[in-house]
Amino acid sequence: MKIFLDTANIKEIKDAVDIGIIDGVTTNPSLIAKEQGCDFKEVIKEICGIVNGPVSAEVIALDWENMVKEGRELAKLNNHVVVKIPFTRDGVKATSILAADGINVNVTLVFSPNQALLAAKAGAAYISPFAGRLDDIGHDGLEVVQQCQDIVSAYDYDTEIIAASIRTTTHVLDCALMGIDIATIPYGVLMQMFKHPLTDIGIEKFLSDWKKTQQ
Repeated sequence: MKIFLDTANIKEIKDAVDIGIIDGVTTNPSLIAKEQGCDFKEVIKEICGIVNGPVSAEVIALDWENMVKEGRELAKLNNHVVVKIPFTRDGVKATSILAADGINVNVTLVFSPNQALLAAKAGAAYISPFAGRLDDIGHDGLEVVQQCQDIVSAYDYDTEIIAASIRTTTHVLDCALMGIDIATIPYGVLMQMFKHPLTDIGIEKFLSDWKKTQQ
């Protein structure tokens, strides 16, 4: 399973890339807004210079004409840029146009397998169902992610499923066990994946035993 980092924080991205386990980055207007004083396009270009993989940059427009216009402009920033478009009728139309241009699109804010099917047929390179937000309203978010993956796999669409709105390390584990293509996760969740109390206890025991051999 590929792991994308869901952030626009340059320090977090550099740290994760330095570890050598990040395959790409996803951003959105909310994440960009958290980085106060940052110019959107400059942030995207900087991220692309750090990450050797897809970097999702989201359009702001809601009508297909301007989605296409913004998407083409974003795609020119760097070869790593993936244009992120929200799932709407206009979004699907814009996706089909951009895909025909050879521009990779990540269709986001997907909450049902039917939406994923339409996005795949439009030529989306990536489809992002939101697990955590579905959980918030009483649905099984990961079940929906799995259904989206099953549809894409059954019909051999040239697209990858990105499990988004990941909240916990359990979400990540479940995605890996289900065979989901990609999970995009916050930096904090990534850091939690390194932790296990028995690992800490084991290291302390090794160090304690080593000190005894030096006496």
